[in-house]
Amino acid sequence: MEHSDVVLPRLLKIQLFSDFDLNDPEDKRILLEFYNIISIKKYKKGDVIIREGESGDLFYILYSGSVQVLRNTPAGDTMALANLDSDQNVFFGEAALIGRDKRSATVKAITEVSAIALSGKKFYELCKKEPSLGWRVVLSLAKRMSKTIQETNNDKTTLYEALCNEIEFGS
Repeated sequence: MEHSDVVLPRLLKIQLFSDFDLNDPEDKRILLEFYNIISIKKYKKGDVIIREGESGDLFYILYSGSVQVLRNTPAGDTMALANLDSDQNVFFGEAALIGRDKRSATVKAITEVSAIALSGKKFYELCKKEPSLGWRVVLSLAKRMSKTIQETNNDKTTLYEALCNEIEFGS
């Protein structure tokens, strides 16, 4: 794995760690503790990193390469939701940090991929030791999930209105 001097500045670009400051000795110490429990996982083009519906315990930060996020429709068709690139400073599988849960989407490598991986169990153990890390990361996750819920509700409302308009004008 790359040296902490390379990885830690990259972590600060990720939403979960954006309020940490490497010039603050306490923040740097906490981030070094985090660095010590992560690993780098490599995937080939076409590899499935996360599979929708499966239980998972790993959280990922896309370090290099590109992935596609896919979701199955109720009819069983596969729908591409997004293509993500490491330059976007993205992460996925974050529900693993707060509990073992079924994956809500499939994430597939569309190029060779390197991802920082962390088990929810290791994160929990570190948070017991470093509560500041835990509450800061969980607060950031809560903000992200709240935003996602708001966007989903807006999307549902738009779809509902479109369906009602279609029925009204289609009759």
